[in-house]
Amino acid sequence: MINETKRQSVLLIFTGGTISMGESQSSHSLAPLDTEKVLSFLPELGMMNVDIQSVAFSPLIDSSDITPDNWVKIAEIIETYYNRCDGFVVLHGTDTMAYSASALSFMLKNLNKPVIFTGSQLPVGVLRSDAKENLITAIELAAAMKSPEEAMVPEVCLFFEDKLMRGNRTTKRNAEDFNAFASFNYPELAKAGVHIKYNEHAIDRNQQIFPLEVSKHFDPNVVVLKLFPGIRRETVHAIYSIEGLRGVVLESYGSGNAPTADWLCDEISEATARGIVTANVTQCRAGSVEMGRYEASVNLQKAGVVSGRDITVEAAVTKMMFLLGKYQDANEVKKWFELSLRGEM
Repeated sequence: MINETKRQSVLLIFTGGTISMGESQSSHSLAPLDTEKVLSFLPELGMMNVDIQSVAFSPLIDSSDITPDNWVKIAEIIETYYNRCDGFVVLHGTDTMAYSASALSFMLKNLNKPVIFTGSQLPVGVLRSDAKENLITAIELAAAMKSPEEAMVPEVCLFFEDKLMRGNRTTKRNAEDFNAFASFNYPELAKAGVHIKYNEHAIDRNQQIFPLEVSKHFDPNVVVLKLFPGIRRETVHAIYSIEGLRGVVLESYGSGNAPTADWLCDEISEATARGIVTANVTQCRAGSVEMGRYEASVNLQKAGVVSGRDITVEAAVTKMMFLLGKYQDANEVKKWFELSLRGEM
């Protein structure tokens, strides 16, 4: 890495989540702190050779309440500060962080600066909190340059514990461990130890030669349908009959398999004929959908289901919303869903 004397600038975007919380003295429950209070727990930031600015949601929100409107707000902040900052760190609750990181990856086309999501399992002001290490390292990653003109990791990423991962490849794997996130189907972009070691071959540098394009339209008329033994036709029919429904992320078994009962194929075929897009993703945390490999997935192909290959559920949901927000034609949505847009599959 080239050593530069120029101080890099990083914008912190506070959305909320555990990292921004403190304990209420009256109720002893966790509640959001104001930005200045959060930063007061991090005097180490003043020791970094980075110009740090911050913007905060008002009010801060729990990540369980995140909606597509909040994704648009994050994207608009990045768009506003894009020419003023070298990198961005989004402080976010862990519960839906993988969804938000996936959504932003689709929204920010031709990104050539790091956008790094991070958070913590314990609030910043609590002893043994993982917040300090996560945030300080995320800032360092956001400021890192490969050359004077090129960021080290020009992607939407997620940093947690000691791993930098592609945002749209991540899943929250544990509700209690500090090592809370994993990228099961794609290698880490960097590993933070005594030194930060970058995995150059895994980093995407193909989007950065054109101006940034920000898409701000999502269609949330999407559901996740998880198959299970004993699922009834009435259940599937009720889901596909939801008024306004345009997309279904079907969580199938193994490498994309489903019950071979004729009624399931009929229900999906009828929905496909009405313009509803169904994408097949595996319930397994690792591995890929291979449509047609087993007889149990042939009917899904016949019914017009598209393959999500090795995409995560989080990326599949946000990608479906993103594409439905761009295209009215179901065939266009299906065409683009099967293509890897931001390295998500």
